[in-house]
Amino acid sequence: MARPVTVVTGGSRGIGAATCLRLAADGHDLAVGYARDADAAEKVAGAVREAGARCVTVRGDTSVEADVERLFDTAAERLGPVTGLVNNAAVTGPLGRLADADTADLRRVVEVNLLGVLLCARRAARDMTARGEGVIVNISSGAATLGSPGEYVHYAATKAAVDALTVGLSKELGPDGVRVNAVAPGLVETDMHAAMGDPGRPARMAPGIPLRRAGRAEEIAAAVAWLLSPEASYTTGAVLRVAGGR
Repeated sequence: MARPVTVVTGGSRGIGAATCLRLAADGHDLAVGYARDADAAEKVAGAVREAGARCVTVRGDTSVEADVERLFDTAAERLGPVTGLVNNAAVTGPLGRLADADTADLRRVVEVNLLGVLLCARRAARDMTARGEGVIVNISSGAATLGSPGEYVHYAATKAAVDALTVGLSKELGPDGVRVNAVAPGLVETDMHAAMGDPGRPARMAPGIPLRRAGRAEEIAAAVAWLLSPEASYTTGAVLRVAGGR
C-alpha cells in the first residue's frame, strides 16, 4: 500500500514542525513548505527522514499562486500524488487594538491567513477530486470564536473565515471522496508569541485557561494526525477545538 503524501505549509517551526514529526512517525511522506528559514526547514526534514519518511522542503509564500503551485508540483514529482494537506501557514502581525493597526499589517494577515489557505485548498481540491480521495486539515484558532479583543481581531477574523471555508468545502468535496476538517488551537507554547512582541503571553494567560496551562505543539499535532488518519474516515466539516477548555 502506498504511503500517504502530505503537504504541510508553515512546516519549519511551531505547530507545523510538530505536525511534520508526528505524521512522519505515523507513516506519511512530507512536503514541508516554509517562508524564510531554510535551516529550520532542513532541520525538520532531517528529523522526518530519521523517522523513516521521505521529505522535501519547498520555500515559498502561500499567498502567491505560483509558489503554491510549485509546492504541490514538487511534492507530486518527488514523492507521489498528494493525499493530504495541512493548511498551517499563518501570521498575526503585531499585538494591539484594531484602531492602531497598520494597513500593511492587516493586508498581510488577510493575504496569508485567508488567501493563502484558499489557494492551497483550491490546488488540493483539484488534485484530490481527480483521484477521488484526500484529506485537508485547516489550522484555525480559538480566536475565531473568542474574537481576541485588544490583541488581534484581524487575525481572529481570518480564522473565522477558515472555519467557514472548512464547513463549506467539506460539503462541496464530500461527494468526491475528500474530507475537510479544521483544528482550532488555543494558547500554545510556540515562538509566535515572541514574534508578535509578547514572549511572556503564554505564562500570563495560563491562569485564565480551565486546564491552567498553555498547550504544546505536539498536542495540536496529535489532533491533526487523527483527522488525517483512517480512524477519522466519517469525520468531515468538523472544527476540532484543542484549547484547554477556553
